[in-house]
Amino acid sequence: MPRPLNSLNATIRVTRRITAPPERVFDAWLDADQARRFLFATPTGRVVRAEVDGRVGGAFRVVDRRGGADADHAGRYVEIDRPRRLVFDFSVDESPETRVAVDVVPREPGSEVTLTTELPPQYADFADRAHAGWASILERLARVVEGEPAA
Repeated sequence: MPRPLNSLNATIRVTRRITAPPERVFDAWLDADQARRFLFATPTGRVVRAEVDGRVGGAFRVVDRRGGADADHAGRYVEIDRPRRLVFDFSVDESPETRVAVDVVPREPGSEVTLTTELPPQYADFADRAHAGWASILERLARVVEGEPAA
């Protein structure tokens, strides 16, 4: 059974409207070729590895090379309800895991994506930076599924 998000931690919630259907938005998260273009990619880095096993219990890994060092993002899917909800646990460079929920709702002319995660108390000072990072990921996701360069 999936563990619930803990309301005692710092909650990060980012919402973005995307002019692509929910199925296309959802499927991008589980497709390695698309994920490498938006998920944990940075403008100054280069994704050198993207692997996705898109099933409950399946793992993913995205490695972004930044200034000669690799940022290793790894996780495991705990809930997949296509095209509505994706939940995964993930960590960066073996940091403590955090749970991330991605909810996709049909909204004309496309979708509304809400990403919610909770930072453990020791990372509460990074809430603004985490919010900006997830917002950037959703911005790049929009470009990928709307057919624009992810930049």
